[in-house]
Amino acid sequence: MNNHRKIFTQIYDDYVDKIYRFIFFKVNSEEIAQDLCSETFLRGWQSFKAKKENNKQEIENPQAFLYQIARNLVIDHYREKGRTQTVSADYVSITDPGQDLEEQALSRSDLDTIKLALTDLKDNYQELVVWHYIDDLSISEIAKMLKKPEGTVRVMLHRALKSLRNNLKET
Repeated sequence: MNNHRKIFTQIYDDYVDKIYRFIFFKVNSEEIAQDLCSETFLRGWQSFKAKKENNKQEIENPQAFLYQIARNLVIDHYREKGRTQTVSADYVSITDPGQDLEEQALSRSDLDTIKLALTDLKDNYQELVVWHYIDDLSISEIAKMLKKPEGTVRVMLHRALKSLRNNLKET
């Protein structure tokens, strides 16, 4: 395997789960998320390969590059389908085997409430919450991805959490 295939294979291994999760939150369908995730990495590979073969500047931040491809594919998906976006957290398992059934039911109810509140957030707020609290990205990583100052990202995240809190109070 040549060197740029090895590099992209490592990029794929590092980011496939995060990209899939991000897309899944946006489309709420495993099949569509798998298709869009595959398309994201196919387009990423084609671009990566073209840059290497033409001796162009490397992709500086592969994570941000892949997230941008995924965002665009999700937007294209909804343009084609004319559907509304939903956020799902069905794949998240927060139940503790030590919990009794009543505690598990309460946990599931809380998760459904949070999922509903997330659905009502603006798209960029949803993305910030998912990236920071689910994908565990730091403020500086998100700032690089969005090409915004860290302070701006902190403010946006603060506003996203405030909006999420307000949505939770309403439910």
